[in-house]
Amino acid sequence: MSALPSRPRTPIGLAVIGIALALSAAVAVAGAQRERIAIVTSSHTEPYQRVVEGFRAYMSAQGVTSGFSFHSLQDDREAARKALGAARRSADSIVLTIGSVATQDALQSEGSAPVVACMIMNDHDLRRSAIATGVTLEFSLDTQFQWIKRFVPRGKSIGVLYNPRENQAQVDAAKRVAESHGLRLVARPVESPQALPAALASLSNDVDVVWGLSDQLVLSAQTGEAILLFSFRNRIPFAGLSESWVRAGALYALDRDYVDIGAQCGELALRVLRGTAPRDLPPARPRRLTYAINLRAAEHMNLDVSEDLIEGAKQVFR
Repeated sequence: MSALPSRPRTPIGLAVIGIALALSAAVAVAGAQRERIAIVTSSHTEPYQRVVEGFRAYMSAQGVTSGFSFHSLQDDREAARKALGAARRSADSIVLTIGSVATQDALQSEGSAPVVACMIMNDHDLRRSAIATGVTLEFSLDTQFQWIKRFVPRGKSIGVLYNPRENQAQVDAAKRVAESHGLRLVARPVESPQALPAALASLSNDVDVVWGLSDQLVLSAQTGEAILLFSFRNRIPFAGLSESWVRAGALYALDRDYVDIGAQCGELALRVLRGTAPRDLPPARPRRLTYAINLRAAEHMNLDVSEDLIEGAKQVFR
């Protein structure tokens, strides 16, 4: 079992260069037309590229082919922040943010231009703002527990580690949803990285599966190895956060169709451009779900994965 890889910070790829050139060309064709959509992205990794691809494709299909500008915090943070601030102060612009850092920068900038956010884990910041909406990466609790039951049908006790400062409300809600599915949620608070080993050990004789709840303190590249080693040694499957967790040893992870998330953000952006206030557009969840499976982990834990689940997976690690 390999350690969980950290997210790479790759140089600009050909796809991103193409996106930037296409957007610049669109602005040039527009001539004196005022830019109306400022796209600010946190990263150049593939999911971010695919969100931009989906957004552009949707807007093009709706006849919106000009008035874009493209800025990357990874390329030039200061220049991107200046462009973001200028867009936020423009009365007839909107800002499309892709990634948590870009979204937080946009919401902290002064101005009244609305923000449509993509590639953020939850909607907490959006719901506190009257000028923002978007599409999160988070699936509903109901969906997540349904999939746990599909992968571990005999599992009745679900363990979860969480930082109370970040996720207490989410865990309280998860307990109610788990109960509605006939499951027992065993939640262990972790208030510092040093508390993680003891919290993990306390789950070893009490749970059938560990649910990976998005948590900046508990689940990271730094803590991933300890969590996956616990899963392997105790033969307790771990439901990961993404394909990289599955590659490293998690049993499975739900994932998203990033091109379609871009299209969802395009739908919201178009409605804002046509006059709908962001506060009247509740943040949305991904509408298309994919998943990855690690069959080596399943075999080690004596789990039978149905052929239907294997055939329906986007990625299977054997």
